[in-house]
Amino acid sequence: MTPPTAAPGASPAVAGRQRPLEDFGLTTETSAPAPPEQRPAALPGIWEVREGMIVHPYLKDGEIRALPFQLDLSRIALDHDTLVVLPTGLGKTVIAGLVAAESLRKGPGKVLFLAPTRPLVQQHADTFGRWFRRLTRARFTGTVHHPVREGAWEGAEAVFATPEIVVNDLAAGRYDLKSVRLVVFDEAHRAVGKYAYVPIAERYWTERPREGHILGLTASPGGKDERIQEVVGHLRIERIEARSREDPGVREYVQPVDISFRSVRLPRPVQKIQALLQRAGWEEARKLQRMGYLRKKSIGSVSVKDLIALRAEIFARPGPMTRKFGPLFHQLILLHLHHALDRLETQGVEPFLQYLDRVAAKPKLSRGDAALLKLGPVAAAREAGRNFLEGTREASHPKLDLLATIVRETIEGAEGRPVRILVFAQYRDTVQGVHDRLEREGWTVGRFVGQATRDADDLGMNQKEQGRVLEGFRAGLFPVLVATSVAEEGLDIPNVDLVVFFEAIPSEIRTIQRRGRTGRNAVGRVVVLLTQGTRDVGYQKAEARRERAMKQIVGEMSRRSRSRTKAEAPPTD
Repeated sequence: MTPPTAAPGASPAVAGRQRPLEDFGLTTETSAPAPPEQRPAALPGIWEVREGMIVHPYLKDGEIRALPFQLDLSRIALDHDTLVVLPTGLGKTVIAGLVAAESLRKGPGKVLFLAPTRPLVQQHADTFGRWFRRLTRARFTGTVHHPVREGAWEGAEAVFATPEIVVNDLAAGRYDLKSVRLVVFDEAHRAVGKYAYVPIAERYWTERPREGHILGLTASPGGKDERIQEVVGHLRIERIEARSREDPGVREYVQPVDISFRSVRLPRPVQKIQALLQRAGWEEARKLQRMGYLRKKSIGSVSVKDLIALRAEIFARPGPMTRKFGPLFHQLILLHLHHALDRLETQGVEPFLQYLDRVAAKPKLSRGDAALLKLGPVAAAREAGRNFLEGTREASHPKLDLLATIVRETIEGAEGRPVRILVFAQYRDTVQGVHDRLEREGWTVGRFVGQATRDADDLGMNQKEQGRVLEGFRAGLFPVLVATSVAEEGLDIPNVDLVVFFEAIPSEIRTIQRRGRTGRNAVGRVVVLLTQGTRDVGYQKAEARRERAMKQIVGEMSRRSRSRTKAEAPPTD
């Protein structure tokens, strides 16, 4: 079999003034340049299958299993700009790899693989390096300076990048997209609003070569028709291909995932704190209603999105700015109360107090911040919270006790077999609290959060630290990893026995991402912790409703796109 050849390298002038790519975390694995006509011929059916594994001139033998649904989706993506909707863990990256290999075999050019986070960029670059026989790779993230990116672009066959970096480089004229045969948008559901995927797709449509294609990958494009249409429109997708775990041709290759819900009740003293905050919120909402706002919903059903939209509504109302100060003042207080109550109900007394303490510690308090802290019910709730933590042996939230029990049962039930348990929590205060509680139980626990550092008690993690923690968890060096949403998207953590949601979340996209961390190579298990009589229950119901809607919408759009592309296809002889 003829080996694949490398794309043309950088010019001698560029190479002469730059340090080796390896010095900057870039990898080069290539042979000497060869003319395009020496590229290997296409295999029958594009990809051969031998002993259940993929065979292709650009791919190493024995690396990629040949799953029929992945091959079918890859063939479609070679001919159409395609959005692949596939549950997490079913090989979206495999599809990208197969399409990339054939795209590079067909002729000179490069693949641009975009992912929203640095860990994902590194993961995809490493995966392609493991799969491909020889491939010149470049990694573009915020840790790689632009003079290096400029030089690396010319010689790379595959560039793995965060989209913000590419947007900035394109704006600065450091390179263009005329040589890109394939753009992969990982986590393509982000292609909405002002996210960086949008201008990249627009630029690619003005510069793409004749043989260029777009491949979008997502497990969850959204639960509303408008959002999915926005993704499809921004990426200019012509074909939507959706598969579920239950579909024929898929279900025989996936592991089942058992999902259960475990409930707790707030202790009576905490219920009294809850009532104080609810009363304060009701009073602020009534003031806004008397001003002509928040009249479309009952006070109890007003969400944080409603309150954020309310700010825009206040500014949009006609009249002098002086008339808007009052509603904006009460809107800020009500938004604070919403966040404080959310932390109390779903996270615990300690995160609730930490939220108010963080407001009080601002260098310059706004009028709304100061008024919040002076509200009678809020001051009483704050004092009651402190007394609860100081005067009782109860946990900050009863979920902590239940979580410890679930972890213990899982570890003991494994009977000495290494166990991996991934716990998701919405807030970093909660991540730290869960981490500390489980370590007091005697287990070694990893912590995985984003890069931003808020204060000395809440340190962020840089990319190297994140990588070390993930490697330790994958290697089984510790049984439990507690993470924020930064671990939801795409990270390859195989063989997770149990995923625990510390709280329900209303987002169908994030719920599907969290669930997808388990059930990859073995039977998976998910436990969602709920607090009775709180917004936890409402969030869970909202998510289930949105997920059902998403499946129906995506299925219908997929059927329509197939019919349209078949109708537009030229007749065959």
